[in-house]
Amino acid sequence: MKLAKTRHEHKTVTHAPKTGAELLIESLIDANVDTLFGYPGGAVLPIFDALFKKKQHFNQVLARHEQGSIHAAEGYARVSGKPGVVIATSGPGATNLVTGIADAMIDSLPLVIFTGQVNQGVIGTDAFQEADVMGITTPITKHNYQVRDISDLPRVIKEAFHIATTGRKGPVLIDIPKDIAANPCADSYDSEFDLPGYQPTIKPNPVQVKKLKEALLSANKPVILAGAGVQFAEASEELIEFAETHQIPVVNTLLGLGTFPGEHELFLGMGGMHGTYTANQAMYETDMLINIGARFDDRLTGNLDHFAPSAIVAHIDIDPAEIGKNVNTHIPVVGDAKHALGLMKKFITETPDFSEWRQTLFANKKEYPLWYNEPDEFMIGQSVIDKVFKETNGEAIVTTDVGQHQMWSAQYYKFNRPNRWVTSGGLGTMGFGFPSSIGAQLAAPDELVVAIVGDGGFQMTLQELSILQERRLPVKVIIVNNEALGMVRQWQEKFYSERYSESIFSIQPDFVKLAESYEIKGVKIENPEDFDQQLPELLAHDGPVLIDARVLQQENVYPMIAPGKGIHEMIGVKP
Repeated sequence: MKLAKTRHEHKTVTHAPKTGAELLIESLIDANVDTLFGYPGGAVLPIFDALFKKKQHFNQVLARHEQGSIHAAEGYARVSGKPGVVIATSGPGATNLVTGIADAMIDSLPLVIFTGQVNQGVIGTDAFQEADVMGITTPITKHNYQVRDISDLPRVIKEAFHIATTGRKGPVLIDIPKDIAANPCADSYDSEFDLPGYQPTIKPNPVQVKKLKEALLSANKPVILAGAGVQFAEASEELIEFAETHQIPVVNTLLGLGTFPGEHELFLGMGGMHGTYTANQAMYETDMLINIGARFDDRLTGNLDHFAPSAIVAHIDIDPAEIGKNVNTHIPVVGDAKHALGLMKKFITETPDFSEWRQTLFANKKEYPLWYNEPDEFMIGQSVIDKVFKETNGEAIVTTDVGQHQMWSAQYYKFNRPNRWVTSGGLGTMGFGFPSSIGAQLAAPDELVVAIVGDGGFQMTLQELSILQERRLPVKVIIVNNEALGMVRQWQEKFYSERYSESIFSIQPDFVKLAESYEIKGVKIENPEDFDQQLPELLAHDGPVLIDARVLQQENVYPMIAPGKGIHEMIGVKP
């Protein structure tokens, strides 16, 4: 018999408890994450199951190796400015991420990494696929967590995204035991967080900027050194305006390329080991060096005794730990580059006459340009990059591995805008260039992405061709193929009496057949005339392309600062 409802009766609605995996996926949606890079495994099966139920919210990218996942996430972060998100299983899945985590840490790329872990009850017992991820990654992350209470998970994730994307950006890792991911959360949870010990300085001290102003007004030979910090602060327009207003020449670091237009009259080129003579000589002779967002790493400075020896050094950096670490700094300015340049515009209204200094530098540019001599019958790496630059009008997004092709790309591909240059700087990671191009293409689907890689580095992560095949991503892969580890071979030639120990390949795959096995258009080109004829069509091809560009093995990267030498002691400045 159906009973009549009483006036005071009400229906109680209960929500089903959510597992840690479900809380994780909801947190990613709340963080506006739209792209995930990952690889499944036992410890993260609850996460991938929860992801399957919400897959409409994400562009989920299955790499063929965890290293491919994290380098793709780095490329995505570098081009989009948003954090790259990676999921990997415990043990070998997590340890396969280590190189990419270290790479992102030193190059200040925002990543949020989720690693699976064995159940809490067996942590520390050498359980199957257990690794001490916290111990391994503590030195190479901005922060890391191991979640031991499900109710903490939403807060931890929110904190991780905040830490990764603020201050000096970097990777943050969250290690999640399998039982945390699989079990329901019985308690209430709160995603709000409070980090009183983490308060990055964004706005610089005006007193320090006024000191910079006084030093500049007393200078005769000022130079701006612009690093990747300008890009991360989205301050390229402010940099250009400041340099043009006061007619101060600009040098870029390797990772700062594109923050100041590469074809601008005031641009002196890249500084450092394979920088231009003009850029390095300017930093040697300057009496006022304004560093905006660069680390003063050893590949830039050369022998520190000879780096800017007569200069008042002003260093603007969001990371106070970098200021004074390598180069004695007279005017430290801690803060975001955009805010610092805003204060500089406000305070520095006078423009001293630096014309004599500029004319000296412009004369150096004319007398000591970058150079190469291409034989009629052979291709060389410099020419390959130069022709790609001209054919693309400098508008492509370019990714590289590490080595000779990387330095030639930095020298001959002139970046006129930020977010177009994706390379491994501080760690120098082979295998980075190709998977990072996948992330770059996903971040900018309507842009032309060109992966310029060496035949050595490409073979480290070439399995990611599967992603180009399944998604038909129109990345153009150009292998600068000299059948050698080119930079290693160059150093062995110059500094090890031509003892080419394990730097020259006796056997290589047929890269064209390899591409075709993935249903990707592949072409082998061996002479300059064929390259000139085929390049326009290949770059315009509607789909991925692999170009095996055979170049002269004996070609070296010049100019160069030899180890232990100062920036004014370059070799190979002239033919």
